[in-house]
Amino acid sequence: MSIKILHIDSNNPILWQQLEDAGFENHADFKSSKEEIEAKIQDYNGIIIRSRFKIDKTFLDKATNLKFIARVGAGLESIDCEYATSKGIHLIAAPEGNRNAVAEHSLGVILSLFNNLNQADAEIKAGHWNRESNRGHELDGKTVGIIGYGNMGKAFAKKLRGFEVDVIFHDILENIGDENARQVSLQELQQKSDVLSLHLPWTPETDKMVNANFIAAFAKPFWIVNTSRGKNIVTADLVEAMKTKKILGAGLDVLEYEKLSFETLFQDKNTPEAFQYLMEAKNVLLTPHIAGWTFESHERLAQVIVDKIKAVYSK
Repeated sequence: MSIKILHIDSNNPILWQQLEDAGFENHADFKSSKEEIEAKIQDYNGIIIRSRFKIDKTFLDKATNLKFIARVGAGLESIDCEYATSKGIHLIAAPEGNRNAVAEHSLGVILSLFNNLNQADAEIKAGHWNRESNRGHELDGKTVGIIGYGNMGKAFAKKLRGFEVDVIFHDILENIGDENARQVSLQELQQKSDVLSLHLPWTPETDKMVNANFIAAFAKPFWIVNTSRGKNIVTADLVEAMKTKKILGAGLDVLEYEKLSFETLFQDKNTPEAFQYLMEAKNVLLTPHIAGWTFESHERLAQVIVDKIKAVYSK
């Protein structure tokens, strides 16, 4: 019996084609509501998603023949992983697919913030030639602290090897340091870091982790880059720290206000006061959740998912 797969988000066409070539039966539904898909999910053995809606207990209870859920992305926070696993459903993600993209983006953000590149560009285009106010900082000699040393954190540390920087990291797993970064306690990271880069999943433990108390524990003013998940930072507390210059600049590819799908920003039509500050601040660089969203990673993510599905289910 062939394995029937339902694709509920569009992805690179190699995913569909290679699964078809391997003997899987592909079906697509990019428009139906969650409830409409729940009504037919019992007909499928696999589902491939990005982040259109949450795969919760209600959905999983109706998916009586589901063998696997594959997410074309790094995280699995849109899935009730514990319940899915308890039902024998195999979970597949692809953090290997966009780790290089995230690492390059993170480095680019830091260099832009340090050298006022976006501000200087905007001023030149507005007819202003301001050299002194755009005097920058050099990355050499700084300490870069990474929180989360999985695929993304390790890839970012590797990119920093070309700079004379001390790279340290904190992670809940022990003894995972390598030639690119040294593992330290959270307290040591907060004492030494000039730059903080977040490479974390969104979990109950990391939700609102970067708050006023967390920021106050840093010994020095610092720059912060977040390419992980927006809800790992309390935006209002971040803004207060920027006003006091405890945080010198922020590069945010993800925002607390994003919807789960990552396709739109606000939950309602009101612009939060803290976000209004971020939009107007010269030392803030905002991007729309694109750190891992390159042309190359678009293909690589699909390929990783294909390879993992075939490794387990190919006949």
